[in-house]
Amino acid sequence: MSAAQMRAARALLGLDQRQLAELAGVSLPTIQRMEASEGNVRGVIDTLTKVVEAFERAGVELIGDNATSAGGGRGVRFKEPRPPGTSLS
Repeated sequence: MSAAQMRAARALLGLDQRQLAELAGVSLPTIQRMEASEGNVRGVIDTLTKVVEAFERAGVELIGDNATSAGGGRGVRFKEPRPPGTSLS
């Protein structure tokens, strides 16, 4: 999961960082640190798992690069992968 994907999934659900932290059972500073990282989110595997599971419970599917949506629903994904730090304009 990338930091941008995490922010987009949270926005899709209409959650603020504090709400996501509560749903995932992690601290607010942990969510803030994860979302502020560049590229893929790094951290303790247990923490990453809790956040992914919170998104799944809330109904958001995180779709990885070159993957399709098994449920046929919408996910959070860039059209084309971009190197970290590149501008969208």
